Amino acid sequence: DVQLQASGGGLVQPGGSLRLSCAGSGFTFDDYAIGWFRQAPGQEREGVGYLKSSTGLTFYSAAVKGRFALFRDSAKDTVDLQMNNLKPEDTAVYYCARRLGSRGSSWYLPLTYDSWGRGTLVTVSS
Repeated sequence: DVQLQASGGGLVQPGGSLRLSCAGSGFTFDDYAIGWFRQAPGQEREGVGYLKSSTGLTFYSAAVKGRFALFRDSAKDTVDLQMNNLKPEDTAVYYCARRLGSRGSSWYLPLTYDSWGRGTLVTVSS
């Protein structure tokens, strides 16, 4: 059984940092790319970032580029999303998902991912 689970969400003040983790089972991380998405209330799910850990290829949305970073934590066997300088507009439920492929084309499209984990809520508020 393929399973993904996002964790690490919580309440943080504007300007603060948070690190989310995506744990997986039933597959090998390095055989897939991992995408992070978020969905705020009343809004569509949007792509945040993409990591193909076997090649190091990454993409980020314009909204988070320079503030968020994706990396593979081999010790924990996770793909982590480090979020810095958080803003109230970053408030959302964050999800991780996996997909095949190596080039990252259309990485931001949810339909290109075949398995999703349950999300974790991030709230940025003072």
